[in-house]
Amino acid sequence: MIETIINFALFSMLVATALAIVWQDRLFTIIMLSGVFSLLTAMLFVTLDAVDVAFTEAAVGAGISTVLMLGTIALTSRGTKPTSRSNALPLLMVVITGAALVYGTLDMPNFGDPAAPANVHLAPHYLTKSIEEIDVPNVVTSILASYRGFDTMGETAVVFAAGIGVLMILSGLHRRRRKVLSREKDTEEKRAEGEDA
Repeated sequence: MIETIINFALFSMLVATALAIVWQDRLFTIIMLSGVFSLLTAMLFVTLDAVDVAFTEAAVGAGISTVLMLGTIALTSRGTKPTSRSNALPLLMVVITGAALVYGTLDMPNFGDPAAPANVHLAPHYLTKSIEEIDVPNVVTSILASYRGFDTMGETAVVFAAGIGVLMILSGLHRRRRKVLSREKDTEEKRAEGEDA
């Protein structure tokens, strides 16, 4: 019963945070609220006993992403530009995508259902054979490092590639900004020389 109340409270805070993000115009506020959203998601994963996913969400979603976004707005503008276009089409696409995701989960087994395929076939094998097959006493570690080793390596490669891509974009913005500032400085110096003459 207490877990249900905690989950409901976390989901309510997630929805409130998402709505607050949508209504904001200041990019700094949006980035901070996105970090809060990631931390709430990490707490929700902890209540669902997915501590490894919660750790990744907290580190990547709330930590690294927030720092990279703050670095981005330091090199660009701090506010959104007003648009004259309608938001109806993006809203329609979000509603359609959300409906498709909900429809795709309708035939999934209930959470914690003992008759679910994962609980009938996979879980008993991992719990009884992982120490024998992998020789690691922690079942979660043996699953992540061995049974799902290629998947974990792929996730790490994707996060690494995304980080490198963002750093390359930021370095390009920084170089462009320096060029613009040096051009403005040269123009001011030429103006000053023209006024002196």
